[in-house]
Amino acid sequence: MQSLILAGGKGTRLRPLTMHTPKPMVPIANRPFLLYQMELLKRARVSDVILSLSYQPQKIEHKLTDGTDYGVRISYTVEASPLGTAGAYRNAAGLINETTVVFNGDVLTDIDLSDVIAYHREREAVATIVLAPVPNPSDYGLVETDEQGHVRRFVEKPKPEEITCDTINAGIYILEPRVLDYIPEGEPFMFEYEVFPRLLASGEPFFGYVWRDYWRDIGTPASYLQANLDVIAGRVKLLDLPSRERGDKFDETVELDARSVVDPSCTIKAGVRIINSVVGGNCYIEDRARIENSVVRGGTRIGPNATVSGAVVGKSCHIGRMVTVEGAVLGDKSVLTDYSQVGDGN
Repeated sequence: MQSLILAGGKGTRLRPLTMHTPKPMVPIANRPFLLYQMELLKRARVSDVILSLSYQPQKIEHKLTDGTDYGVRISYTVEASPLGTAGAYRNAAGLINETTVVFNGDVLTDIDLSDVIAYHREREAVATIVLAPVPNPSDYGLVETDEQGHVRRFVEKPKPEEITCDTINAGIYILEPRVLDYIPEGEPFMFEYEVFPRLLASGEPFFGYVWRDYWRDIGTPASYLQANLDVIAGRVKLLDLPSRERGDKFDETVELDARSVVDPSCTIKAGVRIINSVVGGNCYIEDRARIENSVVRGGTRIGPNATVSGAVVGKSCHIGRMVTVEGAVLGDKSVLTDYSQVGDGN
């Protein structure tokens, strides 16, 4: 059993957080996002991982190398130009020789892949797509199955009268190598719009596996923030959280709640309150600042009496004294001068 993670996207929906960081390396609770997907694969005893890259590939290869430090074997393919989800799979054909788990590079879930693989094998499927329920399928591409789990049809952004179920493509597939035969070489091609309809038209055994527990697309800043909060709240049963021990440079008066994850390399001054938040390495948080329901990336300085609430703050930002940041997203190296007010209601 092999796996392919489609990690080549530019992460345009997640900007400005992906301007200098590839989306798969954007951290969730201070760990690169890709590590969560690799943990899922390891739990299913899938240790052969192919990463399909395009945008800033060297940053990913430099961090993960051959995967030894993470308990997997990593191979890399790089697209000279974007080839789409299926085109990236076809581009890796030289490395694919058996059943493959394919992951979109922006899916956070704690699904048991062993169950999905067993489902796929029991039905002798050529392709199995994981489906997730959503409250409003009209914003997505609806996937309809019959009582036996056969995929019947795909409806892109259905009208209200076309909604017959609540399940959408969750971005996880189990594919047999012969799916490669449906994909032209060297051309942009998509699973969703081209390959899967071809499988249906050809009568291939194509099944849907419905997963009704945790699943999130982290592709927007709001969803990325919520993913961090979900992880530190224990809603995602994957990697153990980093240590919540107080660092040597935390003032004894710092109020740090039980959920928050703050890198121990940070300097946290007197009277600071950190509530339900993630703070990355080497941040400097000055007296009486307050951080709540937020993510603060590494190397950021937050001035005295500043408030950061419901926000995502990029790397190496400077937030001055008495600044209020509420419901905003700050790109890397942003500077807010003293007394600035940014975000909701400001």
